[in-house]
Amino acid sequence: MKKLLRAAAVAAAAALALTACGGGGGTTDPANVSPTGEVKPREISWLLSRPADGAVINIMKKLADDYAKDHPGFALNLITTPDRPSYIQKLETLAAANKLPELFDTDATPFAQQLAKQGKMVDADKLLKSLDIYDDYRPGALDYQRFDDGSLYMIPFQFELEFIWYNKALLEKAGVSVPKSLDDIPAMCTALRSAGITPIAIDGQDRWPLERYVAYQPFREAGPDFVQKLKKGDASFKDAAGQKTVTWMAELGKAKCFQDGFSAQGYSDAQNQFTSGQAAMYNIGTWELPSLATDKLNPAVRDDIDFFTLPTTEGSVTAANEFVSPSGIGMAVNSKTYDPLVSDFLKFALEKYPAEYAATGALSPTTNVQTTIPANATPLYKKALETANGLGSKQAMPWDTQLDPTTNGRLQQELVLLVQGNITPEQFTQTMDNAIEQNAPKFFK
Repeated sequence: MKKLLRAAAVAAAAALALTACGGGGGTTDPANVSPTGEVKPREISWLLSRPADGAVINIMKKLADDYAKDHPGFALNLITTPDRPSYIQKLETLAAANKLPELFDTDATPFAQQLAKQGKMVDADKLLKSLDIYDDYRPGALDYQRFDDGSLYMIPFQFELEFIWYNKALLEKAGVSVPKSLDDIPAMCTALRSAGITPIAIDGQDRWPLERYVAYQPFREAGPDFVQKLKKGDASFKDAAGQKTVTWMAELGKAKCFQDGFSAQGYSDAQNQFTSGQAAMYNIGTWELPSLATDKLNPAVRDDIDFFTLPTTEGSVTAANEFVSPSGIGMAVNSKTYDPLVSDFLKFALEKYPAEYAATGALSPTTNVQTTIPANATPLYKKALETANGLGSKQAMPWDTQLDPTTNGRLQQELVLLVQGNITPEQFTQTMDNAIEQNAPKFFK
């Protein structure tokens, strides 16, 4: 099934390239962010890849209903596909057929950059400035959505920080402490295993959590530019930063850092292992604060839970306050269907959204509102939120948003094999460098 999805994505990408050559782009200037004319209410659609019961969708539903009260005939149709692989297939197929809806979700991927170059997306930088709300956004939230050239075509609705949560009692039982360096983690895992403790709980089924780990060493060793060069073939896994992460990933596997059978276990499995006190560490973002930093957390472990940020390494070129701080999947605006109604609704919704979102206890992508800390929060909740105030200027970008689709799929497969010991670091290096050599030119040359 996964092979079929990848094949469909490649076919869609090829079709998209053909439509670009044939002049099938949008009819509206992507830089024309203030269309003139009458606001004529109608139904507009948003193609989403978000939890159906999540705060973003619930708030936007409410705001759409509020807008409709003064604009009879308006409706926001939410087309939800939370499963990311299926969503990507749908997005690419609709793009190839020039049938994208008014609004659609996308990361700042190579595929999305093709859409922007073909004029299919409204310039979000200009749009937010025209609405006089650009300066309200956290620079990091906007930067996460930018393409390599600094252009901005997606609007963020979230801002998250990713931490490594840990159980103090389990670390103490194994005689280990919070790692000062990424290089300390394999030995730490060995000690935890010797004490009968699972070192790290991970969602192996969805592949992206494991892919987070391969990004860490290069970010510390060579900074955020490494993956920008790697994805284009201007850097290699044979380079020093590449070899450091390949070797480290293999060491994590040899030390049995992840739970047994991790590749077949999902999101809830990993969360349950950590919150039940079976696993010592769990790498996840602030979207899990309601589960990890409130009285919903298992009382048996609640007082033992804390977090640390991504460790540095000797000679790191990035700082301790620089790590993964994503603003989630962004929302793009279809330039072909952008008209006075879409413009007016976005102005209404984007001005009101931050306060509504912050009231749910989440970090807003803007700085003009204050997050409401839930009444049932533990002190860890406030500590996590305050970490956002001291971030550095560099971000560790998730590699699944940077690599071309085919290479990314291959990387996710090969990482599992490497960590499980089914292939050697040398085999991994050769396979991935070959994959980039074959696939990168289709997107970056």
